[in-house]
Amino acid sequence: MLERRRLGDARIHAIGLGCMNVSHAYGPALPEDSAIDLFRHALDLGYDFFDTATIYGLGGNETLLGRALGPRRANIFLASKCVMGMRDGKRVLDGRPEHLKAQCEASLRRLGTDVIDLYYMHRLDRKVPIEDSVGALADLVAAGKIRHIGLSEMSAATLRRAAAVHPIAAMQSEYSLWTRNPELGVLDACAELGVTFVAFSPVGRGFFADAALRPETFHEGDLRRGMPRFAPDNYPKNLARLEATRQIAVELGCSIPELALGWVLAQGEHVVAIPGTTRIDHLAQNFRALERAIPAATVARLGELFAPEAIAGNRYSAAMQQSIDTECFDFERAGE
Repeated sequence: MLERRRLGDARIHAIGLGCMNVSHAYGPALPEDSAIDLFRHALDLGYDFFDTATIYGLGGNETLLGRALGPRRANIFLASKCVMGMRDGKRVLDGRPEHLKAQCEASLRRLGTDVIDLYYMHRLDRKVPIEDSVGALADLVAAGKIRHIGLSEMSAATLRRAAAVHPIAAMQSEYSLWTRNPELGVLDACAELGVTFVAFSPVGRGFFADAALRPETFHEGDLRRGMPRFAPDNYPKNLARLEATRQIAVELGCSIPELALGWVLAQGEHVVAIPGTTRIDHLAQNFRALERAIPAATVARLGELFAPEAIAGNRYSAAMQQSIDTECFDFERAGE
C-alpha cells in the first residue's frame, strides 16, 4: 500500500506531479499529444495530485491537463495558481481581489472543471495586503469555485497573517537536499498550523538526476541559466557532492532521484513532493520513491553532506530573490 498523506480534507499519495516542465521554464514545450500522453500515463501509474498554474504555458498547461483528465478528473486532487501572469510581454504579480477571481474563472474554463481542489497564490504581491488577497480566495471557497486555499514561496510570517483570515491548506516552496530555506521557519509553521508543505523541485531542478546535468547544454530559454549554483564557477564544486550521493544510492540499491525524494518525505508527515518531468520513465522512477523508506542515519548523513552553507552558489540571482517572500540564509543576503 503506497503511502498517502493529508492535504486539506483529502488523503493523497505523498508524491504528486508538478506540471510546469511540460509547458514552461526549462526549454521548448512538449508537443500537445506528448503532453497529454504524459499526463495520462501519470494517471495510469497512480498519481492522484496534479499541480499546474495560470502562467505555465500562459494557460496552455491547464488546457492540456484538463483534456488529459477528462472523465478521470473526479479521481485526482487538482491544484492551480493565481496572482502571477503576463502583461505586455512581461511577468507581473497582481494580487487584487478582482484579478484573482477573474483568473480563477479562466482557470476553471481551461481545466474543464467546476471546482479546483487547491488554489494557490503563486507569489506575494507586496502592493496588496495578503489579507485582501486571501479574503478574495475565501469568497471563492464560499462560492464553491475552489475547495482549499494555498500559498507559494511565502514566509512563515505571511502564512500566519493569511491563516488568520482563512484556513490555509498548503504552502508550496522549493525544497530539496540543496535548497533548505523552508527549514528557516515555514516548515515548522506549517506543522504547527496543520498546513501541508508541498515541496517543488525536490530533485534539485534536475541536479539529483541519475545522469549529471551539463549546464552548457541547457536550452537558451532554460531558467537555470540564470541560477548561480549552475554557473561555471559553482557547478563543478557541487558535482563533488553529487558523486558522494551516488555512492550512498548504490549502498541502498536505489536511484539518486529516489534517494533525494525519500529525503524530502522524511522531513515530516506533513510534507509531500511534486517532482516534474517530461519523460515517462522518470514519472515511474519518481513514483517508486513511495515504496522506499530512507534509513534515519542516511537521512542525517545526506543532510550534513548538503548543509546549506556548503552549497556553491545561491538558489536565485539577486533579481529573482526579490520576487519571493521566503526566508533566506544570511550568506545568501551577503552574496546579493
